[in-house]
Amino acid sequence: MILAMAESPTTTTAGPAANESSSAAAPTADPLKVSVIAAYTSSRVAFSLMGVMFGVYLMKYATDVLLIAPAVMGTLIAASRLWDGVTDPLVGFLSDRTRSPVGRRRVWLYGAALPMSIGIVMIWAPPESLSGVMLIVWMGIALIVYETASTAYLIPHAALGMELTPDYHERTRLFGYAHMIGFIGSLLGMGILQLVTMAEDKRDFVFDASIFAAIVVFLVVVVSTRLLPERREFQGRGSSSIVRSILDVFKNPHARLLLIVFAIETYGMASIMTLTPYLVTYVFPMEALLVAIMATYSLATVAFTPFWMWLARKVGKKRAWTGALLLSAVPFVGFYLLEEPGVAFWVLTFAAGFLAGCGAVAQPAIQADVIDYDELKTGDRKEGAYLAVWNLVRKSSGAFCALVAGWVLQFGGFEPNVEQSESTKEVIKATFALIPAASYIVGGLLFMRFSFNEEEHIEARRVIAERDGGAAG
Repeated sequence: MILAMAESPTTTTAGPAANESSSAAAPTADPLKVSVIAAYTSSRVAFSLMGVMFGVYLMKYATDVLLIAPAVMGTLIAASRLWDGVTDPLVGFLSDRTRSPVGRRRVWLYGAALPMSIGIVMIWAPPESLSGVMLIVWMGIALIVYETASTAYLIPHAALGMELTPDYHERTRLFGYAHMIGFIGSLLGMGILQLVTMAEDKRDFVFDASIFAAIVVFLVVVVSTRLLPERREFQGRGSSSIVRSILDVFKNPHARLLLIVFAIETYGMASIMTLTPYLVTYVFPMEALLVAIMATYSLATVAFTPFWMWLARKVGKKRAWTGALLLSAVPFVGFYLLEEPGVAFWVLTFAAGFLAGCGAVAQPAIQADVIDYDELKTGDRKEGAYLAVWNLVRKSSGAFCALVAGWVLQFGGFEPNVEQSESTKEVIKATFALIPAASYIVGGLLFMRFSFNEEEHIEARRVIAERDGGAAG
């Protein structure tokens, strides 16, 4: 049954009879089944859980509990992401070229499950006997193990999502649901984070939590992968050269622009995630409300997903996301101007989450459209190569943010677990608020130049259908 699913295409395309003239219509696609959407999106639960812990608490856990200097931890995170400069393109290229009885993507998903789980435990539960240089070495190795394994999962999984349907609006629906379902994992992550902040012995609690998270990640990955369909006709259709596959990404003008905007937005988002715990601990006395703050932001992001799906269909993905990017600067300027936490703090948090929801829906759907443009120009199906570059950009932006945040804290006078000076508080506040505000403004202005919209996508799919039909004939 699983092999049958792997061999069944999830979309229908026009056959030879529909390709007898140059005026043939664009290919049509059936709506994705709920079971397919559920299978694809369920792993978002596990990775959203880990995303909360890694993005929000890892730096603070390392500096305040493990007592690693912030500059050192920031450098370790940056170094682990630099390693992705090797693994991301390699995994993307190889998964595009893979042939397997279970599919070119799914074999990678199975293989990554156990190493990811081991990496989680290594990062969050280093032996208590380690300290100083040996602890730093352990954390560096742990980050490399987890980053390598997560690359082997995330790139093929995201690539598989791009292949599930060629329909312009059905992709928005798929990634909109993925965003909403991922919120379950965010809630679990916030629940664990709340328990961490309440625990008397944070290190012991995090050890138990890491074991739980590792088991959840392993089970969700294995079960969801078994239920995913994969198109047999796409096997081995990547580029014959890893260099060419990566160069094709940068030759694609729509991909280049999207990558630049994505990098800028990701840096701003990473600043928020990394510095929020410091903001509510050392600038505003709200550490006990950290999880409530995160829940407010996340709930606003998810609750309005149907609105962003509707707006993207109504005015187009480009216009919806451009407007959201530009408006996102407003709440962060508000955070910087805020003197005391109060109702305004919660309103700004809600507004920031509401606007961030648009990118979570529109951005991956636009990625899939841009990959279709590459197929139009090259004839390859290189989702893996494209996702490798995107993943590398995401990790590089996050790594650069961690590096900057670590060194800013280090040289801004930060001392863990004590009252900070006014100048240090100002540094934390400015880094948290002004960098994201500037990132969103620059990203929105640049994205105004994006030109591969629905009409262009329909025409591209029509030409591809004609060409594939002629080749089949």
